[in-house]
Amino acid sequence: MSQDLIVEIGPLGFPWKTADPFLFCVYHDDAYPKGNARLGPEASLQGRNLGNDFAVRDGYRMYHGEVVPGFPRHPHRGFETVTVVRKGLVDHSDSLGATARYGHGDVQWMTAGQGIVHAEMFPLVKRDTDNPLELFQIWINLPAKNKMVPAHFTMLWKEKIPVVTRTDAEGRRTEVTLSAGSLDGQAAPPPAPNSWAANPSNEVAIWQIRMDAGATFEIPAASPGVRRTLYVFHGGGVRIGGQTIDNERMVAVRGDRAAVIDNGFEPSELLMLQGRPIGEPVAHYGPFVMNSRQELEEAFADYRRTQFGGWPWDRDDPVHAAVDDRFAKHPNGDVERPV
Repeated sequence: MSQDLIVEIGPLGFPWKTADPFLFCVYHDDAYPKGNARLGPEASLQGRNLGNDFAVRDGYRMYHGEVVPGFPRHPHRGFETVTVVRKGLVDHSDSLGATARYGHGDVQWMTAGQGIVHAEMFPLVKRDTDNPLELFQIWINLPAKNKMVPAHFTMLWKEKIPVVTRTDAEGRRTEVTLSAGSLDGQAAPPPAPNSWAANPSNEVAIWQIRMDAGATFEIPAASPGVRRTLYVFHGGGVRIGGQTIDNERMVAVRGDRAAVIDNGFEPSELLMLQGRPIGEPVAHYGPFVMNSRQELEEAFADYRRTQFGGWPWDRDDPVHAAVDDRFAKHPNGDVERPV
């Protein structure tokens, strides 16, 4: 069975290997310490390569941040970012004048489209205890017809994201959190409107699968041509289609076949990315993803000329106050908060 179902098995690298329509997936898991008055680590940063700190030291990384960990202002064009925050907080600010704080299970779905500059900072708001951060950032391509749509972001608040629970014959549970796609009659909130995922026929799914020790779970078959990749990132390994898959492995499986997952002797977690391929040429360089080298050159020229609207903030790494409130302020001034 596994020979018919499994297409590829490989290690989880940095970033994780993906398949069209996905471009990129990275898993951040940082044990940040207590925060200080500037929302950075209450710890010495000596010995770190600040500005490009990707080596795990004392359990965490500063990434491109020099005071607050995270990613200060940087541009994007031609694709989407989906940021799934499992623990901790992210402060978003962008060249459209929009800003947000989200986390603790929230998802931000941002369409870069014709161009946006944004910052993604990880404020350490707790000064009396540690500030763990755990998130996935997933890049989804845009088809050529949508490469130059206006930039936009949609908030998927945790309170609106469905969690489907299945119980197997032995009473063991599997919980599936639906950031995109549907299962058992429940559907994720709508993605950004110009997304490849906005068309149901593309069958885009982003699922977090949490399994009890010994649980069995079957992923239903999708349509022919749909690609499906599973990432085993926590636990002691699973069996898929009868084949043993160790922890920290990616498994590409046929999307048009049901896939049975048998968990091992400790709780496990998997991420599933699924979608119909866009099937267009991809020209990717740094923060831009287009269809040709000429379009990439135009993207860099446009960014140098316009800065994609400029930067309305007084610092490259803006963060909000040291509170835990989640909100989003859109370019038109509308403010939304989780219910």
